[in-house]
Amino acid sequence: MSHDLQFYIDGAWVDPVVPSTLDVIDPSNEDAFARISLGSRADVDKAVAAAKRAFNTYGFTAVEERLDILNRVIEVYKKRSKDLAIAVSREMGAPRQMALDSQVGIGLAHLAKMAETLKNFQFRHVKGNHLVVKEPIGVVGLITPWNWPLNQITCKVGPALAAGCTMVLKPSEIAPLDAIIFAEIIDEAGVPKGVFNLVNGDGPGVGQALSSHPDIDMMSFTGSTRAGILVAKAAADTVKRVHQELGGKSANILFPDVDLATAVSKGVAGCFSNSGQSCNAPTRMFVPRDRHDEAAGYARTAAEKFTVGPADSANTKLGPVVSQVQYDKIQDLIQSGIDEGATLVAGGPGRPAELNRGYYVRPTVFADVTHDMRIAREEVFGPVLAILPYDTVEQAVEQANDTVYGLASYIQAKDLQKAREVAARMRSGNVYINYPQWDAGLPFGGYKQSGNGREYAEYGLEDFLEIKGIAGYEAAE
Repeated sequence: MSHDLQFYIDGAWVDPVVPSTLDVIDPSNEDAFARISLGSRADVDKAVAAAKRAFNTYGFTAVEERLDILNRVIEVYKKRSKDLAIAVSREMGAPRQMALDSQVGIGLAHLAKMAETLKNFQFRHVKGNHLVVKEPIGVVGLITPWNWPLNQITCKVGPALAAGCTMVLKPSEIAPLDAIIFAEIIDEAGVPKGVFNLVNGDGPGVGQALSSHPDIDMMSFTGSTRAGILVAKAAADTVKRVHQELGGKSANILFPDVDLATAVSKGVAGCFSNSGQSCNAPTRMFVPRDRHDEAAGYARTAAEKFTVGPADSANTKLGPVVSQVQYDKIQDLIQSGIDEGATLVAGGPGRPAELNRGYYVRPTVFADVTHDMRIAREEVFGPVLAILPYDTVEQAVEQANDTVYGLASYIQAKDLQKAREVAARMRSGNVYINYPQWDAGLPFGGYKQSGNGREYAEYGLEDFLEIKGIAGYEAAE
């Protein structure tokens, strides 16, 4: 039985209080292929009430019990991996194999890391005659985006379960089907009723109701900075904790000593991954001015290797972007780069010539970009790379940091000590030196308008915990 038109509340699949539906669009062909229900404040009230009841028990469970629950979720998640991959591929356009290996795979990695973290996490310690305890914060509202949907669901649900929190999840209404399958996984794994609740809907209908709800103790939000501000404002009246992972405009500084061909081609691949729809994508590439034209040539060659096409085609390396809204925004920014005088090295406006339906963007590279251009300052969220020449590394660092964002920075250098020195000066939550392997154990999150709080491993778990000091716990000598 399909649960697309239902919500998962208090351990059961239920119909919405007020019927309202929304089509789910396949960005590869612009066809509606599924339909979901949109929730309302009444649905949120039901879900929050269920979570509040469940917290009275789940919030006081033993670590061993929560670890057993996490491990059961992991086993069912593995069993449903192909279903999850097909859903993600169709709803947000990820190429089918990439959806399985990366989109679904990263979610499994986060759940496994959280189970490992929970085994050894210290929830209490004695300090003199006192006891310091870390306890679940309570009922949490989770709002997740469409670009890496399972990454963000597992980054929030995993630590919430591990901490002893109960929760209400609102996934993106653009890519909601993987979340419905995830709720089925939760149900099959035997997570106690009311601990996890799912209400589909949009920001005004469900997101705002969650953020302002007096019985929600914390909001964990991932999405645009614009929407994050609205969540924070809605949450302010009830003084709840707000944890945000927002936008980015990440710099990639290539030092003069690097192998330029390798550094540029890897930088292009990093920027174009997931069709450029990653908040930490290295979208601003800083290269030495005297090697700028050489770098642009390598970037052109790398960009031309990206085959654009439908998500279900075996040859596709770059799927569509998620929606008409995103497509139009990206096209506007590409045109702004041309109008403001950047050199178009690859790609450009419009779809690839052979594709006339679907939200396909040509893999685009601009050179001779200046720091004041829109493509150097605004988050494009598409496969668009801006190459900026610099005269000194000092100048590159200054311009890299001169942004409202601060999610990630990238540094490529043969001299590791110099790379470390620059890493210390980057105003971002993450710095990646010489394209390292991704690690689920590192903290993830931003400075400035890229958000607050951290996700992944113990850093994510900490954000779902309150700290209590119990004075006089030990008898005074």
